[in-house]
Amino acid sequence: MASLLTPHPLSTRLSAASSSSVALKRVLPPLACHARNLFDVLPQSDGNSDVVANGNPRRTEEGGAGSVSVPLTKARGGVTREASLSARQRRNHGARRWIRGDDRLVLGESTEGGVVQKGWTGGHGSTGGSEGRGRGRRWMRGGMRVQEPVKAGNLATSGEDRGVGNVSKRGKRSKGGERGGKLRVELDMCSKRGDVMGAIDLYDSALKEGVRMGQHHYNVLLYLCSSAALGTVQPAKSGTKLDSASAESSGYSEDNDMHEDPVHDQESNKFNLFRLEETTSSIPISDEIKEYAQTRGFEIFDKMSSEKERVQMSEAALTAVARMAMSMGNGDMAFETVKQMKELGIAPKLRSYGPALTAFCSSGDVDKAFEVEAHMLESGVIPEEPELGMLLSASVVARQGGRVYYLLHKFRTTVRQVSPSTAKLLEAWFSSSTASKVGKRKWDISALAEAIENNGGGWHGLGWLGRGKWIITWSHIDKNGVCLTCGDKLAIIDLDPKETEDFATMVAKLALKREMNSKFEKFQKWLEKHGPFDAVMDAANVGLSKSHLSLSKVSAVADAAQKRFPSRKWPLIVVHNRHLAGKHMKHPANQKLVQKWKQANAVYETPTGSNDDWYWLFAAIRWKCLMITNDEMRDHTFQLLEKDFFPKWKERHQVHFTFGDNCVTFQMPPPCSVVIQESEKGHWHIPVTREGSPDGEQTWLCMTRRNHMHNIMNQELIQNF
Repeated sequence: MASLLTPHPLSTRLSAASSSSVALKRVLPPLACHARNLFDVLPQSDGNSDVVANGNPRRTEEGGAGSVSVPLTKARGGVTREASLSARQRRNHGARRWIRGDDRLVLGESTEGGVVQKGWTGGHGSTGGSEGRGRGRRWMRGGMRVQEPVKAGNLATSGEDRGVGNVSKRGKRSKGGERGGKLRVELDMCSKRGDVMGAIDLYDSALKEGVRMGQHHYNVLLYLCSSAALGTVQPAKSGTKLDSASAESSGYSEDNDMHEDPVHDQESNKFNLFRLEETTSSIPISDEIKEYAQTRGFEIFDKMSSEKERVQMSEAALTAVARMAMSMGNGDMAFETVKQMKELGIAPKLRSYGPALTAFCSSGDVDKAFEVEAHMLESGVIPEEPELGMLLSASVVARQGGRVYYLLHKFRTTVRQVSPSTAKLLEAWFSSSTASKVGKRKWDISALAEAIENNGGGWHGLGWLGRGKWIITWSHIDKNGVCLTCGDKLAIIDLDPKETEDFATMVAKLALKREMNSKFEKFQKWLEKHGPFDAVMDAANVGLSKSHLSLSKVSAVADAAQKRFPSRKWPLIVVHNRHLAGKHMKHPANQKLVQKWKQANAVYETPTGSNDDWYWLFAAIRWKCLMITNDEMRDHTFQLLEKDFFPKWKERHQVHFTFGDNCVTFQMPPPCSVVIQESEKGHWHIPVTREGSPDGEQTWLCMTRRNHMHNIMNQELIQNF
């Protein structure tokens, strides 16, 4: 078993990295983003490509029952589904078939007597020589071979000329495809149940039988091995439980269905294996199995990378390798694996960096951990709270005040408010003796004020101010935006005029791309003519119920809003024209309401085929007014917007509402911006997500210096002098 402690050699590009960190200690228990690494890397199954939906065995081109040929499939978003065609459609000359290869769709033309064959081939191919000229072109890609059909007459001639030999070749290809498809289903079932050893057994059997494996096979195997190497396996949802008919057509029976075998033995119970149960909880792995899975995982990756296999490399496979490197505490190998993605033309994902970041943070190598973060930013990958939390934890332990300050501002721009677990880390930092000693003794007050103004308020970014022990308090903010502990007035951070103009221009451009230009331009002109407005209302969100728009609800909210504004002007009601048509509009009261709003130029009907979200959003930005809606604006429309602009604008301009007994209650924007704030006194106020508050009220961490008044007085004396 000693050999199991040594990683199996990877490709040449990874071997150099592995030698430099073999001595690193094993990683600590999983940190915050461990779960993301575990779950996100799950291979996505597109179902059993060789199983008929109705459970009946498919017929081959020779017409024999019981063998499996290529199914008709349609694909979207990487997931395939059976395309049921009637017998009449199948007979139609020229009917199109889409067959999914390992990495793309290949188009064939189905004709009467046409042939589509599936076989596992070694890498990218070309046309099939004289056979290809006689039978039509043959395309190969990622292990999928597709025969372009020809006319039935030519097919018969070709068959007569070539005799029976080609039939046996086609039978071999069909058999190879059947075995590859069955292996795929079995591996998916292992993934679903967390059966690591069962998957490795299937791999060994496939090698003995000469089954050609594709990218998905390797992705599943590497996922399971890397998970086991980390100590736990989470049963995946990628596998699909088969009904009896589908199982039978895939070579399963009640006797060999893996669901019926709760314990899988390897080498006559050489290892004390875990029970395999249909559960969503994690399965713990013994140390022996961890080492075994790690070694076999590297072996499987070498096989995938070999020239003979020619399987296209994937982000999921390389991320699995990085996770196995992390299981050894080898952050260098994990980081080198991510770097290799760029060389291969593969875009790394956030999960790709988790192993290297975890390994470096766990071992206390803060410098290399921040190298990983820098590489993430260069690749356009933005770290989120779990990743920032790991960097913060490592920086606190290493007593690196400069990096803690940097990360506080990363939290401010990325997540705005922190989770309870991050709040505890920050408490630990501000309670430390190092934190009390870090800070400037002298600073320019005028330069500080200028920096805060230029940043839009709420922070200056000039570093820690003052010295002395920190006072840490869990606090609340009153209705005027004042901290109930220290008395500081928190800032309202809104878009500055230039940002507002840029934001409006961006929204208009996006709208013009997705709307009919002339119709949105007409709306812009109408807005300039009849504005400004104190508020804009999303009528569909306010009044839509079941099948039609409730104009009485819209009217109630509009009336309540009108009374709040000194101008006594109606809010602009934006509504799609389809909501102002139908039987309910025949009611005199509804007609009267709409007529009243039109006379006041307080309603705009968006045209057919338009998305009214663009209209009310642009109007609210253009006139810098309030936006009345309970829509949290998380769908794809709002995901197109600039992440820096939109959250700030939304927080300062959105008004929520509730209907009570004969009244409407508005929840106005908060009296201050709910975001990490740094004051000119050197104080910090950090909002904690509401789930961390027992009463549901917004809770803040208030951090002030014990001798902050002494620091301020010193600075004033220096300034005056």
